[in-house]
Amino acid sequence: MTDMTERNRTEGPDTTKESPQVGRRTTRRGGGDPAGRGRTTIADGVVEKIAGLAAREVVGVHAMGSGLSRTFGAVRDRVPGGAKSVTRGVKVEVGEVQTALDLEIVVDYGVSISDVARDVRENVIAAVERMTGLEVVEVNIAVSDVKLPDEEDDEPESRLQ
Repeated sequence: MTDMTERNRTEGPDTTKESPQVGRRTTRRGGGDPAGRGRTTIADGVVEKIAGLAAREVVGVHAMGSGLSRTFGAVRDRVPGGAKSVTRGVKVEVGEVQTALDLEIVVDYGVSISDVARDVRENVIAAVERMTGLEVVEVNIAVSDVKLPDEEDDEPESRLQ
């Protein structure tokens, strides 16, 4: 028997291989799909922001939240250093693989509320599922007000020009 044949019989099909450098062996580490090597958690606030932005993109949505939350939000937005809250009117429950959302919206007068609600639901589901990978099991929409054409906005205009 040759030396090479003897070496092949004793090594067998293991995970160690002789490297190009003489005498050095490497071992394959890990195994399987890299996506399965850890856990990703998504905070409720992340899903709230995604849903809030997606809902505001829909034509016919005038604002998010109830009248009281919009009033407090307008005051909070005027405080120096305060940022506009994109999560106003959005509540979520996030599990490991699923999420459920509750949205409160104000619609513009003259639009079909059922059409706006359907469009909001579709846009929010698409955005949340695409960006997070979570399955959206429900999107509940409460229409809390209708913005009439002659009504002033709850959010005061800035004094700065």
